[in-house]
Amino acid sequence: MRQKNKNPKKRSTNVKAKQRASLSFRMNVLFFSIFILFSILILRLGYMQIVKGEDYVRTLEKTEEVTVNTSVPRGRIYDREGRVLVDNKPKNAITYTKLQTTTSDEMLKTAKKLATLIKMDTSKIALRDKQDFWIKLHKEEAYEKVSKQEQKAINKDEKLTGSQKQAKIDDLVRDRITNAELKSFSKSDLQVLAIYSKMVAGYNLSPQIIKSDDVTDKEFAIVSEHLNELPNVNTATDWKRIKNSDLSILGSTTSPSEGIPKDKLEYYLARDYSRNDRVGKSYIEGEYEELLQGQKAVVKNETNGKGQVVDTKTTFPGSPGKDLVLTVDSQLQEKLEKLVEEQLLSAKAQGASSLLDRAFLVMMNPNTGEVLSMVGKKIDTDENGKTKVNDYAIGTFTSAYEVGSVVKPATLLTGYSLNAITPGETLLDQPIKIGQTTKSSIFNRNGAIWLNDLQALERSSNVYMFKTAMKIAGVNYVPGAGMSVKGSDFSKIRKSFAQFGLGVETGIDLPGEFTGFKGQETIPGKLLDLVIGQYDTFTPLQLAQYVSTIANGGKRIQPRLAKEIREPSVDGKKLGPLVEEFQPKVLNVIQNSPYEINHVKEGMHRVYFGSQGSAKSYFGDAKFDAAGKTGTAQVVYYGPKRAAYGAQTLSVTHIGFAPYNNPEIAYAVVVPWITTNETYTAINNIIARKAVETYFSLQKDHMQKQKQSTKEKITKPKNTESKND
Repeated sequence: MRQKNKNPKKRSTNVKAKQRASLSFRMNVLFFSIFILFSILILRLGYMQIVKGEDYVRTLEKTEEVTVNTSVPRGRIYDREGRVLVDNKPKNAITYTKLQTTTSDEMLKTAKKLATLIKMDTSKIALRDKQDFWIKLHKEEAYEKVSKQEQKAINKDEKLTGSQKQAKIDDLVRDRITNAELKSFSKSDLQVLAIYSKMVAGYNLSPQIIKSDDVTDKEFAIVSEHLNELPNVNTATDWKRIKNSDLSILGSTTSPSEGIPKDKLEYYLARDYSRNDRVGKSYIEGEYEELLQGQKAVVKNETNGKGQVVDTKTTFPGSPGKDLVLTVDSQLQEKLEKLVEEQLLSAKAQGASSLLDRAFLVMMNPNTGEVLSMVGKKIDTDENGKTKVNDYAIGTFTSAYEVGSVVKPATLLTGYSLNAITPGETLLDQPIKIGQTTKSSIFNRNGAIWLNDLQALERSSNVYMFKTAMKIAGVNYVPGAGMSVKGSDFSKIRKSFAQFGLGVETGIDLPGEFTGFKGQETIPGKLLDLVIGQYDTFTPLQLAQYVSTIANGGKRIQPRLAKEIREPSVDGKKLGPLVEEFQPKVLNVIQNSPYEINHVKEGMHRVYFGSQGSAKSYFGDAKFDAAGKTGTAQVVYYGPKRAAYGAQTLSVTHIGFAPYNNPEIAYAVVVPWITTNETYTAINNIIARKAVETYFSLQKDHMQKQKQSTKEKITKPKNTESKND
């Protein structure tokens, strides 16, 4: 039988005692662990603060390295003989570098101090800058212009972010600032604003030019003396682009205030440009921007946690832009500009010249494509209504005209290549009658004359070219009857013309080239007009490339203005070492045999020296041997004078090359709208003749100087050895 527990309470007490002992032990272990952990933490903090404290402080202070690119002088531009066309002129400058932590109040304070030391031009302050400055000076009054209800409505718009809401309020404030309030600025206020607006426009750690134009020596010295009172202001040397030529194709650069044009911002920023960098914005300066810009100096700024610059290191000193040598001979250019201007004004002084306002001359090397001279002159009026002549060289490749009979050599070569006619073929020159329309050669209005192709060029037969076009189109001409042609007939002729550079891009290393206008009608009479240069339009540069193609034996060579790239010159007088020399680029070869090309060249030679040559009276007594073709186009005026639209006028042209057997130059002259009647002086031929003479005269002078220089070197006494040696 089971015995009962005599003392149950004692047993329960023993169990509870054991539980309390276990809990006490655990708590002791926990507290000891916490003590150990806190001890380790305190020791670690002590080690960091006492042993490594200074190292960590220095590391904390130098939290960021910011790289800043500073501009360098652009490369110079020279002509082919080493004459400086575009140079850099150093000038004093005052700059401001905004830090990442710089506040607007700090900039305003500095601007006020700086305004007492320098004088700023206040005439170009933008309206937005004036409005923002007025808001800054009259903040409470400014924002009272927007009611609380309006602000509340804007702030309730969930579609706008916080910054967009503030911008909308600011726009309302600006709109409500009165003219009287903007005119309340004193002269000293405007001086401060002119400086402050430039400071605000700058980018962090990038020097912003405050003033570089007309900084006097006194201003430069005073600012330099007070730099310690002007945080982030510095004095430096800037540069200015100086042109020694008015040639428009040289182009221009932006100013520091303009910086990178908005339409090219992403392009240049992707190439490590800064927003306020000066860049080439047109023609040569723009086309060769990256070459002329150079490699900017790279400065690394080390900043502390407060955004203050604590150290500056130059990691790359930078180098000026490469120098660019052009193919243009500036001496030849200057003389030909004067020639064209004189003849243009002379023709303008004659009767029926109300529409005449421009003339062009392009001269190039037909074997290399080097453009020796690119002349364009345009008559304008100044602010006082006085007549002046401006440079319009860009018009040689950006404007196109009907060019007349100068296309006839291309017409013959097209006829040969399409097997429509053969060299030496004889055709009857007599008036062409298509329905009610009659077309004829100028020298033969009523008769009938048998001519071969050379005579057709010599006398400038329109009818020979008409019949060539008919043969190309497969038309059986019947006097008085209609004539059927197809659009493909126009295409065949234009495709052939394009081989010479007519109606297509020449490839000139300049932006904005115009290819001309192609007539849209495909009626028979227009096909005949096309082959005598009175339908499609061509640029003066296209004519120069075209005649060069004939002169060099059939190679269409890309015209270019860049001749060499050079390392920066030390003094601007002696060219630096050669980096690269541009080579001729053949774009295509025409589909004619050497015999056919030489045959046409002979016809062009007869134009100058043949007994019935259309230009014999201008070239027959020339001391040089050359070949060419004259042109006259009857055109309907659609120039700058809108009131005269639709007027009948004449344009005159001329192409040629010299010397005849070994061409050095090819040239093209275009004088649009020379007269509104049949009486005029053929200044196209006068310009061509005198231009060739000018070229050879300069070449003769150049050769004589070279001979003299060589002779001096040869006759110069050599250093003799000392008798004591």
